[in-house]
Amino acid sequence: MFVKNALWSLLAASSIVSAAPVADAPGHAIAERYHGKKLGAYHGNKSVAAASGYQNAVYFTNWGIYGRNYTAQELPANKISYVLYAFAQFDSSGTVSSSDSYADLQIHYPGDSWNDVGNNAYGCVKQLYLQKKANRNMRVLLSIGGWTYSQDGKFAAAVDTAAKRTNFAKTAVTLVKDWGFDGLDIDWEYPASATEADNFVALLQAIRAELDSYSAQYANNYHFLLTVASPAGPVHYNNQRLGQMAAVLDFFNFMGYDYAGSGFSTYSGHQANLFPSIGNPNATPFSTDAAVADYIKAGVKPSQIVLGMPIYGRAFDATAGLGKSFSGGGTAGSWEVGIWDYKVLPRAGATELIDAEAGASYSYDPSAQELVTYDTPDIVKAKVAYVKSRGLGGGMFWEASADRTDDKSLIGTSFAALGSLDTTQNLLSYPNSQYANIVAGMA
Repeated sequence: MFVKNALWSLLAASSIVSAAPVADAPGHAIAERYHGKKLGAYHGNKSVAAASGYQNAVYFTNWGIYGRNYTAQELPANKISYVLYAFAQFDSSGTVSSSDSYADLQIHYPGDSWNDVGNNAYGCVKQLYLQKKANRNMRVLLSIGGWTYSQDGKFAAAVDTAAKRTNFAKTAVTLVKDWGFDGLDIDWEYPASATEADNFVALLQAIRAELDSYSAQYANNYHFLLTVASPAGPVHYNNQRLGQMAAVLDFFNFMGYDYAGSGFSTYSGHQANLFPSIGNPNATPFSTDAAVADYIKAGVKPSQIVLGMPIYGRAFDATAGLGKSFSGGGTAGSWEVGIWDYKVLPRAGATELIDAEAGASYSYDPSAQELVTYDTPDIVKAKVAYVKSRGLGGGMFWEASADRTDDKSLIGTSFAALGSLDTTQNLLSYPNSQYANIVAGMA
């Protein structure tokens, strides 16, 4: 049984527990609110892993090969159960296609020949296939959509008729078989009406049917995964048919981050806290625990929820601390102002702190008056303990290039804490791929 005071016990072992008012006496607040509460009540009083083990998933972006200079070969594949390759695009007819054919299929890496005969895949697609060959328990899913491709009603318009949804499903599955992938992830941010919610369910049903049809004909009934990137905000998830989606999906990749940020928040706060803060409610406009409970009440099995964690921090400038006023996110960032890769945190002059009541971590520089909210290894361990207690499916991270490669790696920390990953084998046989080297298994 996992109770909130057990989280405090876990975090109290750390030397970086915050001395700020929000965490002055966290045990008292925790005991009053959570003493004896069985957070595993939906599945019993013990840790429950999925039958085949936990998921440790990570998003890998095709644009990461440019400025970030991060390639598929750098993925810690032996610690990952599935990679979410982001993002494919689509047009108004529902046709799904590569968003960057150079990154996906054309760029040559060391070992690639310029003299191969036939039509061959290179780029990230080839590198991901090679990772699959070397790591048979790592699967690769193509993620379609994302924030950019969801704006201005693009997603809604692409799937608003049965014909478009059928086209979407068929063209998406064509990419799966051509690229040698193990499934699909749909990232629609977000259906905005009852009609769009219904169309989302219908789209997922069409994709599931198309995946199964392809598998029956060409893959010996191999089970291709179907997942979605799912929201943490009630204004978004209450507008979705979660129970109906659960009947079709393998996993909900729950986006347990971006709860607070300088571009949209009123106060500085935690971007990925497990629990709400009673002592400092301005710091926790949302909480993972509340959303997870709502998902389960709506009919989602706990084991279908894969808890997303950020590998980046969000900065608040000119602030006196958590739950306080601020002025922007500063003038710098790793790739955009106010957002920092985890691997460069904490910033010089800042001290890492834990807010045990909220189940969150952050850094603060009192001289610069800069606060950065992000997950640390201690918080990842606490979140894995939460995953196990709730009987959730595992953990997920956005995104791979921002992680460290030492013993403070968040992906690696999650892997070690989960203890038992899903051992389902990936698929290597794609006899009707359009790419000769994938048909040949990169032999």
